Amino acid sequence: MSSARPLTSSAPKRHTAAGTSAPVPSNTLARPAVVVARVESGLAGFLTRYSIAALRISLGLVFLGFGVLKFFPGMSPAAELAERTIGTLTFGLVGPTAALLLTATLETVIGLTLVTGLFLRTGLVILAGALVGIMSPIVLFYGELFPAGGPTLTGQYVLKDVVLACAGAVVAAAALGARLRLPRE
Repeated sequence: MSSARPLTSSAPKRHTAAGTSAPVPSNTLARPAVVVARVESGLAGFLTRYSIAALRISLGLVFLGFGVLKFFPGMSPAAELAERTIGTLTFGLVGPTAALLLTATLETVIGLTLVTGLFLRTGLVILAGALVGIMSPIVLFYGELFPAGGPTLTGQYVLKDVVLACAGAVVAAAALGARLRLPRE
């Protein structure tokens, strides 16, 4: 035979609208903190697994898009800047049409390697070289891009390339073996 004992709780009581009291589950107060910690942990795991690949693919899409536009006359807002930059860097040895075709080809190849992940290291080497040309207008045409009143639209266009360079550095670090990982607890 078993003896029946009344169920009692040592948990704190909460008052209901009817004026009676009911036990408060012991985990109720800690629950929001646990939920937040689980969400943070899940998000950190997700970002650790997928953020570098997402950065690589999105950077590739940017290069692919800008590269393909340069194949079509009048479609790229940076065409004239690319022609002038390469012309200046090569001391006029490369004409405007060849400069634009070279830029379009390089940017398209960089974009394809980043999007697909195929020949990634080769694409990153090309990107490193291309970044010299991409960033050089800041030095070559500083007065035009950044007059006394502030940066022109073209100057802002070139400045955003600093972000692309940093993104390329993160993707390159990962391609060379660096790993994003969560701290061990």
